[in-house]
Amino acid sequence: MRIREMTDADCATVAELRVLGWRSAYTGLMPQAFLDGLDVAEGTRQLRERLAQGHAGTVDLIAERAGRAVGWACFGPARDSDVPPGEAELYALYAHPEQYSTGVGRALLLECVARCTAAGRPRMRLWAVEGNTRARRFYERFGFTPDGAVDPQTVEDVPVPEIRYSRDLP
Repeated sequence: MRIREMTDADCATVAELRVLGWRSAYTGLMPQAFLDGLDVAEGTRQLRERLAQGHAGTVDLIAERAGRAVGWACFGPARDSDVPPGEAELYALYAHPEQYSTGVGRALLLECVARCTAAGRPRMRLWAVEGNTRARRFYERFGFTPDGAVDPQTVEDVPVPEIRYSRDLP
């Protein structure tokens, strides 16, 4: 497996990974009509637009196996107003559902942690949907713990609360 920076050519694949990931992880947690309505073309457009704007400090990484993108992670500066300046946030981490439990997520997360550590970030945070026990267990295995913050998100009037996790970086 190879981890590399995302390019514009990866946007459609990443948008597809994201849609597949949401449909896999959030079935039963979010309205099915919402999940069915996720659009790869719109996701591709949004990713290309974000890449073109070049958000300072945001890094997109691709996990590649045999020349095929099988995972994506995105991190950058922490966005929450109650977080001290200089901390990092994992914005997204997705593996193709066929790649679950094959080391894709692990490799991406470890690369994100390594890059944030090398940049001198003291801590990394992330948000996980409360009902997504698979993701929560995954992050907990890597030393992330809930820090007490909860975001009472809703999706089409259905409560989908998120829990913030954090961990100190070496």
